[in-house]
Amino acid sequence: MSRIARSAFSASLLGALALLAGCSSLPSISLPSMPSLGAVGDGARGLADRVTPYRIEIVQGNFVSSEQVAALKPGMTRLQVRDLLGSPLLTSVFHGDRWDYAFTIRRTGTEPQRRHLSVFFKGDLLERHEGDAMPSENEFVASLYPRKAAPSVPVLEATEAQLKAAQGNAASAQAAPVAPVAPAAARTSYPPLEPTGR
Repeated sequence: MSRIARSAFSASLLGALALLAGCSSLPSISLPSMPSLGAVGDGARGLADRVTPYRIEIVQGNFVSSEQVAALKPGMTRLQVRDLLGSPLLTSVFHGDRWDYAFTIRRTGTEPQRRHLSVFFKGDLLERHEGDAMPSENEFVASLYPRKAAPSVPVLEATEAQLKAAQGNAASAQAAPVAPVAPAAARTSYPPLEPTGR
C-alpha cells in the first residue's frame, strides 16, 4: 500500500472514530463480513461498544458546607453573612430580606447533587436560615470521587509542637543580624522609545 493510500486510510479511520465518539448512544454495529477484516471486525465492534461521548461536568451556584451553616448566628450583618457564605445565587427585588444559596453539580456516572439554603434578614441583621442538610467539606469531597479513593483533605490546624517550632524559627530569624543593603544607583539616562535613525 502506498504512503498516500495509508495516510488517506488513517484519516478516514480517524474521522469515523470521531463521528462515533460524538454520538450520544451507540447501537451495536453490524459490520459486513469481509474476508480481509476477520479479527479487525471483532475489534471494531468492541471499540464501538467502549466509546462513550464526553459529557461536561456542570457546577452551578455556591457550595455551602455544614461548617459554614453552623457558623451562622442570628444578629450577623449582611456583610458578615456574605463574607461567610459568599454572594447569594438568587436575590429578588420582591423579597429584599431573603437570600437564596443554591448548588447543583452534575457529573458523569454519579447522581446529580442539589442543595438549597435560604437566609432571612430583618433589616440588616440575620434573623434565621432554613434549607437542606448540608454535607461537611470532607463528605462533599468524598462524594466527588465515588469510584476511586478521594484525595485527603489537608488538616488546617497546627499542633502545639508546630506552633512552638514556628515561633522558634521566627525568633531566630529576628535575632540574626541583617546586612544593610546599599541602594542601587539611580539611572539617569534611558534608551529612546523609538529608533532615532530613519
